[in-house]
Amino acid sequence: MPCSRALYRGVFSRVLELKSELKRFIRVHNRDLAKPFKWTKSAETILTKVKRAKHALPK
Repeated sequence: MPCSRALYRGVFSRVLELKSELKRFIRVHNRDLAKPFKWTKSAETILTKVKRAKHALPK
């Protein structure tokens, strides 16, 4: 993607330039590339694993 290359290869002499390029990158990414997150596990399954992990960790 041209926007990400501009960030990686860009030379910014001022913080304001970098901020502007970051905002542009985010705007383009959200407009063209962002996809909604799709849950693959149920909330119950996730919470069960969290509880199990909490009990397995040392106190």
